Amino acid sequence: MNMMTPRMMILLAGLAAIPAAALAQPGPEGGLATQALVRPDSKSVKTLTLAAVSLQVDNKNTPITALTPLRPGGAQVALLIDDGLSRGAGIQLSDLRTFALTLPPEIELLVGYMENGTVQVAVPFTTDHAEAASKIRVPMGIPGESASPYFCLGEFVKQWPGAETPGDEGAGPVKARFVIMLTNGVDPYNGSTSIMNQDSPYVAQAAKEAQRAGVEVSSIYYADAGFRGRGSFSGQSYLQQVADATGGNLYNEGPISPVSLTPYFKEFVHDLSETYVANFNVDPAAAGRDHLVRVKMNSSGPKLKLRYPDQVRPGNLESGLPATAQAMPPR
Repeated sequence: MNMMTPRMMILLAGLAAIPAAALAQPGPEGGLATQALVRPDSKSVKTLTLAAVSLQVDNKNTPITALTPLRPGGAQVALLIDDGLSRGAGIQLSDLRTFALTLPPEIELLVGYMENGTVQVAVPFTTDHAEAASKIRVPMGIPGESASPYFCLGEFVKQWPGAETPGDEGAGPVKARFVIMLTNGVDPYNGSTSIMNQDSPYVAQAAKEAQRAGVEVSSIYYADAGFRGRGSFSGQSYLQQVADATGGNLYNEGPISPVSLTPYFKEFVHDLSETYVANFNVDPAAAGRDHLVRVKMNSSGPKLKLRYPDQVRPGNLESGLPATAQAMPPR
């Protein structure tokens, strides 16, 4: 009969304390392999180089081990439309459908409607963009129909459709995740819509859920069917908060709904074409299902700013693509 020595018991106890993800996906230097999306926030700079980008994780200098251009086949885009928008948004139906039809064909697109705190999926992720475009409809136009876009967003990213647990049999490569929302951005559960009332726990929670899921969230502001959604600087401020936290963008500013959505969708697709996947290793001790580490990236390029999530979940993988992946073609 084999007897376990005290030394063996200590060793096994130490292994049990290490998160499973850290054991499953060790980095080349013994750290936990982690990824984050990053892109140049500049009209002049089109490409990033590994030598030009520096990284800090929880205020500690951390080497970036690879910086890979994202390709269309490695991306999923969820178009989430607020069902509380004014039915006047129906004039944008053509722009919405054109966006779906003109996406790079390899990108997987989902169309969903934000209703009563959840997302009703009209078309699951698919590369059949014609089918997705055909299911885009006029919003219901009922005031408050979406309840809160942040409840909807938080629940959606936590249960990303089709997501499989890494390591599951048959699980395919992880794909980079993007959300583009059409909404007024108002949080009706946070009291006044005044610009002075900008501390919503629901907005902050939705941003954190997106960070945990590795989802970049961008938005186009559009007024809803109720008084609360008209000219809401409060809603725009919330949308900007979520975009800044996740590395996304708020594509329009001002209290008036845009005449056309096409320029903003083109900018969104252009941003996808300039997105990179940054690989780095995180201390396995920082891992945990709900834990986030703070990220800061800088570029040595003159006047070059970067957009990236300010927090990531250790062990999150944005893409299973090899370092030889090609960048998306400019559009």
